[in-house]
Amino acid sequence: MAAPTPVLSPVDVARRLVRAPARMRVGGRVAHVDDCELRLADAFCSLKVVTESAADVACGDLLVVQGTYARQALRSAQVIERHAAPETAGSGEFARLAWRGVGPRLRQRSAAFRSIRDYFNRQGFVEVDTPLRVRTPGLDANVDALRAEGGYLVTSPELHMKRLLVGGMPRVYQLCHCSRAEECGPQHEPEFMMLEWYRAFCGVERVMRDTERVVLAVVQAITNCDRLRLPGGRSVSVSPPFERLTVRQAFRRYAGESDAVALARRSPQRFFELLVDRVEPALARRRRPVFLCDYPVTEAALARHAPHDPDVAERFELYVGGVELCNGFGELTDPDEQRRRFVREQAARRRQRRPVYPVDEVFLSALREGLPPSGGNALGVDRLVALACGSQSVAEVQAFPSDRL
Repeated sequence: MAAPTPVLSPVDVARRLVRAPARMRVGGRVAHVDDCELRLADAFCSLKVVTESAADVACGDLLVVQGTYARQALRSAQVIERHAAPETAGSGEFARLAWRGVGPRLRQRSAAFRSIRDYFNRQGFVEVDTPLRVRTPGLDANVDALRAEGGYLVTSPELHMKRLLVGGMPRVYQLCHCSRAEECGPQHEPEFMMLEWYRAFCGVERVMRDTERVVLAVVQAITNCDRLRLPGGRSVSVSPPFERLTVRQAFRRYAGESDAVALARRSPQRFFELLVDRVEPALARRRRPVFLCDYPVTEAALARHAPHDPDVAERFELYVGGVELCNGFGELTDPDEQRRRFVREQAARRRQRRPVYPVDEVFLSALREGLPPSGGNALGVDRLVALACGSQSVAEVQAFPSDRL
């Protein structure tokens, strides 16, 4: 028995770059019809179809047609299957994916995921999968969790991934859905994709080099070059190495503050105000990505003290084109110090009348087994993909942002 003729989509035809006449079947949705000429579309592109006689079809119908592809159209085509459907509404799924650019951006997102996995697989990492619902979500100073039955939706997979390091897995990464309460805006969605990875027996410099390579790989996968095109026509090169700037240097240069570390101890609120109002806008104007490094210990609950300065922690963030992309640490391994920081964070949350989460005793028990010296990073994949796609918001590169649930 002969194998059935495969049904291609318009994007299949476009990707094959057919040059010689070829007989084929194509399936898609009718986007336009005029007598013997119609256009079949999918989420990515459309294809001109010329039928032998006027076809009994309407806009919105789902068709399979057969004909000869020549001169960038399917010619002498016949309708093999017709599934009547209404013309797509402006608010419908097909209009959203096909006409508003969501479909092509989701293909670019997929290419980004492949490039990320390729990088870490080449580096000998193991891709892991940790729980989405946890008993305690961690105690990040600026993050609130969403309640789920019996616990919380994870805000980051960090604590579980570090337990894997304790268990002897030296290099782990994952692409993980995370959720955070009351986070909406151009750079925030309540649910988002996080890339998180950890290297045992490595420091922050090695993890920063990983970060440079991941950013470059994603940008190249989406744009086929090493430059980002930003709104207003400005471009940013993401070719490594990226610049490094300490928090102290940034606050002196852009906020007129002589000692950002002393300021953070004295007035955390003022430190945060200057970071947001003065430092971050200045970093946005830079023509190269920049790592902001050596944060005050008070602003790095899970990072170890820097060996060159006990007043700062091995924490870094990467800013590209005005967007903060990641938050990386030289990981704190001391269980007693970690408990003290967790307790301090609980007290600060009580003072601010924010939710107070329980200390993760299982994680602290794992630290007592011995977490190797490690470096890790958490990178917002949606933000990076949006930058590479030239999108104005992370919602534009998600299949189902919060307003489409």
